[in-house]
Amino acid sequence: MIKSLEAICVSSFETARHQIRFDDESGLILEVGELGIQNPDHTFGDDCLLFAGMGDVHIHAREDVSGQNTYKEDFITAHEAMRNGGVCHAGDMPNNPIPPVDKKSYEDKVILGEKARGQLWFYAGIGPGTNPLPYSVPYKVYMGPSIGDLFFRDLPTLDDALQRYKNQWVSFHCEDPEVLEDFQGEKHHHERRPVKAEAVATRDAICLIEKYALKGKLCHYSSHEGLELVRQARLRGVDVSLEVTPQHLYFAIDELPENLYKPLQMNPPIRHSLDRQTLMEALKNGEIQYLATDHAPHTKEEKEQGHSGLTGLDTYGPFVCWLLAQGLSPSIIAKVSSENPGDFFNHFLPSWKKISPVYNKMGHGVGYLRPGFRANFTILNLKKPILIEEKNLRTKVGHSPFTGHTFPGSVEAIFLGGKKA
Repeated sequence: MIKSLEAICVSSFETARHQIRFDDESGLILEVGELGIQNPDHTFGDDCLLFAGMGDVHIHAREDVSGQNTYKEDFITAHEAMRNGGVCHAGDMPNNPIPPVDKKSYEDKVILGEKARGQLWFYAGIGPGTNPLPYSVPYKVYMGPSIGDLFFRDLPTLDDALQRYKNQWVSFHCEDPEVLEDFQGEKHHHERRPVKAEAVATRDAICLIEKYALKGKLCHYSSHEGLELVRQARLRGVDVSLEVTPQHLYFAIDELPENLYKPLQMNPPIRHSLDRQTLMEALKNGEIQYLATDHAPHTKEEKEQGHSGLTGLDTYGPFVCWLLAQGLSPSIIAKVSSENPGDFFNHFLPSWKKISPVYNKMGHGVGYLRPGFRANFTILNLKKPILIEEKNLRTKVGHSPFTGHTFPGSVEAIFLGGKKA
């Protein structure tokens, strides 16, 4: 059935009131602009901004064919948390008990993820001895120990593996294992995983990206020191992009009481005020390409035991409202939350269509307010504050680093394939 809406629509090149006509059967956008529709099916006022469905390129939904970690999260509860936070699609990381590292294990996981109705997409893992899949997918490299067993212990082994992945899209968790080893005796988690570990790993990742002509992405970037290395690499034409998480933009370790160190523990850790300020400026000026949560759910008991990882899907939209209140332009938000994640997702869409039929209704893809693209919309109400409370979360573990914090706006509505979710 043909439906319509009217709202202030945001893209990277304009913010203007438009009407959108879409088909909620095919799930695709038909027209965008001044369409002269007298009574749209949905109208959103001037307090609201409509973005092409927001995407999170980095989450841990926890489910795989082993089922070992579904007590923390599964594809259904991750999808519910996504909708709650205004996220329309998300990329799931491969550090599972049974990691997707070859054709069979990867396809098994994609097919298992069909229950999320095409809103989840999947990274393959790279480890010692792995090889590229026969079609284009995003890959993830853990340069040092993190959650799970899929990581490298030294640079020569990583170099040996990546020579088989020339020209591939590879995302890096940048923490150098040797630096982590040197600092393992320090008292606090953020001292055991210092900025030096990220900076050294950034240097090495850039060298590998350049050496093997990779399309590289540095995940959940947290510190100021490596940014200059990234800037220099880009001047040489190295293809390297950056993610930043809400928690690294909001918290600073030197402003936290010690009793919050463990609840806010993650890899890489929450950094100092200088790092936070540098990341915010880099986001504002377009040097960072993705706002990504690194949604990594653990139970409250596991967090008390010192497990690293924070949730973030439920609070994505409210956090974006906070960023807008901090002076980020709507056009930057459209890039880092809609269009850039859309470009990332759309590149691999042909591969996923071959594996699972749930991706066949994506049209040209996601992330854009254009005819032929998926009718996914995230509508934020900038004047409707929200207090983050555990009772309103949809993640299975039921907690958030932002519990008790009030954001200045919230998610007004979300549409998935033309249907209001």
